[in-house]
Amino acid sequence: MKYTTREEFEKRNVFGMGGPNVNYAKYFIGESFLNPLTDFQHGEFPLFNVTFEPGCRNNWHIHHADRGGGQILICTAGEGWYQAEGEEPLELNEGSVVVIPAGVKHWHGARNDSWFSHIALEVPGENCRTEWCEALSDEEYAQLH
Repeated sequence: MKYTTREEFEKRNVFGMGGPNVNYAKYFIGESFLNPLTDFQHGEFPLFNVTFEPGCRNNWHIHHADRGGGQILICTAGEGWYQAEGEEPLELNEGSVVVIPAGVKHWHGARNDSWFSHIALEVPGENCRTEWCEALSDEEYAQLH
């Protein structure tokens, strides 16, 4: 479901927006918010609700791992996009699940006309790390429908 205003979106975003995503802002175009859902700093499995304002998306990136690894996105509110390098973009809606294997270059974010949230979890693995790459250009993003 499309949410054009922050007020209507916040009513549906059951996991909450959290605070501005300042630590990763340099890897996003637009404003994003991060809400930790677990006490990951004290050993709980790290689980985050990530919220994107309309038009916000993250840079291309790769979740590397020697074994295991990758990322899973569980879309919880609004409408967004996911794209793996060399593939067509996928529309994301509430209830969409995306399993991203380690080593796949990809980006994800909101549609230009809707707020969007997903729960992000890093799949456990050996020597996991994220490589941040170039931004998706405004021209490429504008071509999405």
